Parts: sequence; structure tokens; C-alpha cells
Amino acid sequence: MEIIEWLQFLLGSALLVLGLVIFLIQMVGVFRFKYVLNRMHAAAMGDTLGIGCCLLGLIVVSGFSFTSLKLLLVIIFLWFSSPVSSHLIARLEVTTDEEKEHHYKQQEITADGAVVTRVPRAEEDKDGTVF
Repeated sequence: MEIIEWLQFLLGSALLVLGLVIFLIQMVGVFRFKYVLNRMHAAAMGDTLGIGCCLLGLIVVSGFSFTSLKLLLVIIFLWFSSPVSSHLIARLEVTTDEEKEHHYKQQEITADGAVVTRVPRAEEDKDGTVF
């Protein structure tokens, strides 16, 4: 019985550490990316996966009880709500972006059904990076 408790503790601790590592990677991504949609993608993926791992670790450590069921419901809620809210914020950014030509490729469908892609001329920033 004591071995099972140790295994439960080690697995739960590993999931908690994995969640914290994912949060660390998320923070690096949020601060390193320049464009808002890239930053938001890093934040949304990190939140969803990091919180999921941390809460799964807490479920394993606390054992299977009513508290575990509540934590599982929180995970399910976050897995549904975080991507939806990120998608809505991304659509708002795309709609209100004043420099669309600077960030996006434009694709058009011609009358004969061919897809024409127009890439805006890449402009170099002051630090030498493109876009």
C-alpha cells in the first residue's frame, strides 16, 4: 500500500513539474514573439496544456474523490473555453488590424477557379528582421 502512495505522489509531482515547465515555455514564447497573434497562440496553448497538466497532477496526488471530479470538470471547462476565447480575440485583431498588408498573405480566387497568392513586399525593421 505504501508503494502505491509513493507512485501516486511521484506521478502527481511529475505532472505538476511538467505543467510548470510548459508555463515557463509559454512565458518565453509570449515575450519572444513580436506579432500579437503569435504571442496569443503561445499564451493560449500554454494555458490549456499547462493548467491541464497541473490539475491532472493534483487529481493524482489527491486521489480519486469528489474533489478530483471537480478538478476534472475544471479541466474540461478550460479545454473548451480557452480556445474559444483565443479565437474570438484573434478575429478581433484581424478585423481591426490597420497594417494587414504587413502581416498577412492575401489569396484571391479568380473567375476560372485558380488561387492567386499575393505576398506583400517584405520590409525590414530597424533591427534587420523581416516582418
